Amino acid sequence: MPKPVHAAVAQQQADLRNRLPFSDTRDFEDAKRGLVARREPNAVTAEDGTVLWDNDTYAFLEGDAPATVNPSLWRQSQLVAEQGLFEVVEGIYQVRGFDLSNVTFVEGTGGVVVIDPLLSKETAAAAIALYREHRGDRPVTGVVYTHSHVDHFGGVKGVTTQEDVDAGRVPVLAPTGFLEHAVSENVYAGTAMGRRAAYMYGAALARGPQGQVGAGLGQTTSTGEITLIPPTVTIAETGHEEVVDGVRMVFQMAPDTEAPSEMLIYFPDFKALCAAEDATHNLHNLLTLRGAVVRDPHSWARYLTEAIDLFGDKTDVVFASHHWPTWGQERAVQFLGVQRDLYAYLHDQTLRLINKGWTGTEIAEHLQLPPALENAWSTHGYYGSVSHNLKAIYQRYMGWFDGNPAHLWQHTPVEAAKRYVEFMGGADAVVDKARGSFDAGDYRWAAEVLGHVVFAEPDHPAARELLADTYEQLGYGAENGTWRNFYLSGATELRDGQFGTPTVAASADMIANLSPEMLFDAIAIQVDGPKAWNENLSIDVVLTDTGDRYRLRLANGALTYSAAEQRGEADVTLSTSSKALPALALGKLTPDGLAGAGIQVNGDASVLAILASVLDPGDQDFAIVTP
Repeated sequence: MPKPVHAAVAQQQADLRNRLPFSDTRDFEDAKRGLVARREPNAVTAEDGTVLWDNDTYAFLEGDAPATVNPSLWRQSQLVAEQGLFEVVEGIYQVRGFDLSNVTFVEGTGGVVVIDPLLSKETAAAAIALYREHRGDRPVTGVVYTHSHVDHFGGVKGVTTQEDVDAGRVPVLAPTGFLEHAVSENVYAGTAMGRRAAYMYGAALARGPQGQVGAGLGQTTSTGEITLIPPTVTIAETGHEEVVDGVRMVFQMAPDTEAPSEMLIYFPDFKALCAAEDATHNLHNLLTLRGAVVRDPHSWARYLTEAIDLFGDKTDVVFASHHWPTWGQERAVQFLGVQRDLYAYLHDQTLRLINKGWTGTEIAEHLQLPPALENAWSTHGYYGSVSHNLKAIYQRYMGWFDGNPAHLWQHTPVEAAKRYVEFMGGADAVVDKARGSFDAGDYRWAAEVLGHVVFAEPDHPAARELLADTYEQLGYGAENGTWRNFYLSGATELRDGQFGTPTVAASADMIANLSPEMLFDAIAIQVDGPKAWNENLSIDVVLTDTGDRYRLRLANGALTYSAAEQRGEADVTLSTSSKALPALALGKLTPDGLAGAGIQVNGDASVLAILASVLDPGDQDFAIVTP
């Protein structure tokens, strides 16, 4: 059961309430502006009745923030919870509050172009149904993915079909590199990212003032079917213009900003700029807590400057794939400029301090935003945070090692924990001392030392209980939605056990769109190296539709491949089409399983069993706050 807020946290909330400009309510006016209709009730279900999304569970976000929620995060969650169909300008509409992200509908000559169709097929279908209910039964005449994150394409089959795309009726536009990054990010380290995302979005937490209140960028992720239709039109250059169903779009490339493959879109006939996810009403992640490659804040700032230079004097509204629009040319440019200055400041000041010998943790603890940025609501760390973004910049330039040789060869968390606990007088003594820190409001130190006890003695009941209580108070005080969710999810794991991964991004559509090379990489990642040390085998894969041929080798614990002409015969040859090839990554490495998937097997089929026996798929329920 959740515990009450402590006096120290309650005082922190009160101080914050007095310090920040809560009298500025312009964001609330913008978040409600243009409302056409809401979907009531707003629960989206699967065919079997399973609830996949329910924005109505955030109805508790009324009035002033309770002491168990940071008042700044409460304000952001109130804004993000606004749901319905909204008019951005005449001819451009957004459905917000149907998933972590927004979907945008741009009306053309004969239908509607869909920008970023959410994360799940079911939520996207509900969104377009609401749009059509109030704007007419317009066919989808085009789809645009602004970038390669799953909440911006996963619902595509809720708004169109593969058949319509294949027939040329619906072009799908995306930035260069989209497909490679979309599938690789969700497959290579997808299991670990998905497990941590369950913490990040508070998947196991009850909605409410002592539980999940949002994630800053959006409320949470839907849990429906993730789909993917590959792009048919690739955008590769800034200034490139496309016309789809009469809708003119001018593209600005922004790679390695919020996503490795990303682009902004200017709509000349509407004087509207879609900022994708490069300018939203919060500080974004430079390194998301679920895990990813560190993003480049220097490029991020530079591309926002370029957007202002290219489109600023002819933009009447900026909208994005999260949050609410900003109207008016002056306000739009100011908003983009503040976002630009935010990423530039974090980048440049981190490097300044790196070159003075500061480490990442030191920079994160001491560097503050200038008052002008601190008082702009759109810069607050509801999703990214100044703290973990500064550490990410350090990591980007300097790596994991801070230069101190004491940190070069440290013990693993469990082994270090055992030694810490022994040095500190044993588990019971550490818990007693930590209780004093907890009572004094030093939750950060209590979490540090109690974490050692739990890793040294995972079943120590007093340590688990007090650590859960500590995480809870840290969560109550967090302005960052994902920090709150991580802390409260940690408390949940300690109290109730592990809760798995509700949303698995490596769906069948994702696997189906892996290139042959990426598919082989995905299998190689699963090889249990030590178990495969003494195995030596070869497999030829022949693609009957393209004529490509690959030689896969398992030797010295590594699975490698080559498309070059090979000497001698492989142990076994698999012949199939590119479309059927993904069966190799779906656990069908038996003659019957492969035959059922349309893959012909010639040669020594026993080597397939050997390969299958050394594969070690990821664990979607691995422990995070316990060893």
